[in-house]
Amino acid sequence: MRVPERPTFDDDATKAIYQYVERHGTAARHRVRDAASVPVGHFEDALEDLKTKGYLEEDGGTITVALDVGSIEEYEAEGETFTIRPARQDDFESVVEAIRDVTDDETYVVAETVAEQLLYDESVSRHNTVESRVFFVATLDGGVVGWTHLDLPHGEKLRETAQLTVGVREKYRNRGLGSRLLTRGVEWADANGYRKLYNSVPASNDVALAFLEDHGWHTEGIRKNHYTIDGEHVDEVLMARTF
Repeated sequence: MRVPERPTFDDDATKAIYQYVERHGTAARHRVRDAASVPVGHFEDALEDLKTKGYLEEDGGTITVALDVGSIEEYEAEGETFTIRPARQDDFESVVEAIRDVTDDETYVVAETVAEQLLYDESVSRHNTVESRVFFVATLDGGVVGWTHLDLPHGEKLRETAQLTVGVREKYRNRGLGSRLLTRGVEWADANGYRKLYNSVPASNDVALAFLEDHGWHTEGIRKNHYTIDGEHVDEVLMARTF
């Protein structure tokens, strides 16, 4: 299902409620009500309006942003069952840990930036008037062992393009998880009307470049000496996948 159009609001109450939940990823009903500073009756009406429009969901008093980005899949490899699914807010710490583990092992500057943005936002997914962010994760026994992420700008001239990152923790590589995660992100983008995905990789990361090329990505350009890594200037390779 496509990420919904950028949200619109009927009044300041619905805007305040949505923005509080969107910034926090998930929030208790009473905290949303207090933060929005809306009279109880108006709060109930505004919240119901947001739920009816499909912007928010509520379960047992916990309110979340409603982003339906796909199904849950299971994948067998080497006697273990991995689950590939959309990420949830309660995956937050595990997602950051997985990204940091991968970026410690291989130089992947864009993914490092994604991890820092997650920590700044304190939220896995985002969906506001400026951008959306979608994560799919591979999990084993509840822990995140890999991810694919799509950064989706809402600017009219960029709406059909998205940045993708993907990674698998070293212990779980060579089991096909990376391919499945990449495919999940690519297929979702294709099905939802995006015409181009892009990823930026340091020229020194031969493993990542070969992986993307093997999956139909091509080199679109090179920015000379773009990164400074361990005191050395390193080119940035601009990779792309078009539909």
